[in-house]
Amino acid sequence: MQPSAPPFDERLTAPRSWWFIAFGVGVACALMLLPLGTLPLLAGLAGGTVAAALLVSSYGSARIRVVAGALVAGDARIPLSALGRPEVLDAEEARAWRTHKADARAFMLLRGYVETAVRVEVTDPDDPTPYVYLSTRNPQGLAAALSTVPTA
Repeated sequence: MQPSAPPFDERLTAPRSWWFIAFGVGVACALMLLPLGTLPLLAGLAGGTVAAALLVSSYGSARIRVVAGALVAGDARIPLSALGRPEVLDAEEARAWRTHKADARAFMLLRGYVETAVRVEVTDPDDPTPYVYLSTRNPQGLAAALSTVPTA
């Protein structure tokens, strides 16, 4: 028997332009080693590109999932029973909640290159976190998954 697919699963991958920048870092490393010869130049190109690509991949590996009665966002696992109603944020409202409306106590999994988000109030009285802010490319899908999954 296979487990059922999660109602929501998203990886916040980095934009394509960041991969070109990673290659540019490799080229810059190669140019720094140019006076030392061809072999160091190639090593700088390979090493710089790989190092920058690892950083881009690591930053873009954050996942948001709704599975088994919990919201899993990055390293956090929050039971759905501790969450209130989700609020879909358009680009302008998401920017406001990342800046002047933000609360320092909130849990935020944000990526600046993702314009839309979902904000969910934390209803657990023992938790000092007022809300969860999650950048997502599919805010309606995440809000629907958070609203329809049973919390029992």
